[in-house]
Amino acid sequence: PCYLRDWEMQVHFKIHGQGKKNLNGDGFAIWYTKDRMQPGPVFGSKDNFLGLGVFVDTYPNEEKQQEAQKRRYSPGNQRVFPYISAMVNNGSLTYDHDRDGRPTELGGCTAMVRNLNHDTVLLLSQVLIDIDGKHEWRDCIDVPGVRLPRGYYFGTSSVTGDLSDNHDIISLKLYQLTVERTPEEEKRDREVYLPVVDNLKLPGMEAPLEPMSGLALFLIVFFSLVAIVFAIVIGVIVYNKWQEQSRKHFY
Repeated sequence: PCYLRDWEMQVHFKIHGQGKKNLNGDGFAIWYTKDRMQPGPVFGSKDNFLGLGVFVDTYPNEEKQQEAQKRRYSPGNQRVFPYISAMVNNGSLTYDHDRDGRPTELGGCTAMVRNLNHDTVLLLSQVLIDIDGKHEWRDCIDVPGVRLPRGYYFGTSSVTGDLSDNHDIISLKLYQLTVERTPEEEKRDREVYLPVVDNLKLPGMEAPLEPMSGLALFLIVFFSLVAIVFAIVIGVIVYNKWQEQSRKHFY
C-alpha cells in the first residue's frame, strides 16, 4: 500500500496488435484502490471499487451500439477512441461498460496510443500523457479537488473480448512530491477516509455534520428549558381561569 501524502506515478506502456481501426480491444486500467486486485468486469478488475480508476479504452462500445440502432451523437458529445478517462468511486458507483464509463467520467481525452514506434507514458497526479515521442507532457484530465485516502494499493488490469490487443505495462514509477501548504490549505487538505471529489456529490456520500460546540449545546438546552417552563406557566394560568369559569356556572 501507498502511505505517501503527495505522489505522482509514471506509467510506461505499449498497446499493439494486428487489428485495424475499431477492430481491436478493449484497453487497460490503472488503479489506486482500497482492496487488492480482484477479477471483475471493469477492464478485468472488480466493479464498485473504492478509489481511483484511470481507463485507457481502445474500443468504442457505445458508438457501436449507436450505429446498430441507427442513432448518432452530436459532434459535441461524440468521443474519438482510443480514449483515456478517470473515475473516482466510493463503492456506490457502477462502471457502465456499454457506455464506456460516460455516466461516471470525471474527465477524459482522446489519445492515439496504438501501434506507435516510440514510448507512450501516462502520468498520474493530474492525468498527463506523453504519446508523441517528444518527451513533453500534454494535459488530458485535470479535475481539482480529488482527495484519496492513504494506504490504498496500486495496480493495473486489462481485458480483451472477441477482438484483442497486446497491452504491455513496461514500468510503473512512483515518486514522492514535496508540496508546500498554507495553514488554510493544511486544514482543507486534511486526511480523508473515503475517496471524495470537492463540489461533486457521489451517491451514498452525505456531508459529515460538524461537531456542535459546547456553547451552542448549552444555549440549545437553556432555551429549551425556558420554553418548557413558559409552556407550563401558560398551562397553569389557562387551567386556573377555566376552573374559575366553571365555578361561576354553579352559582
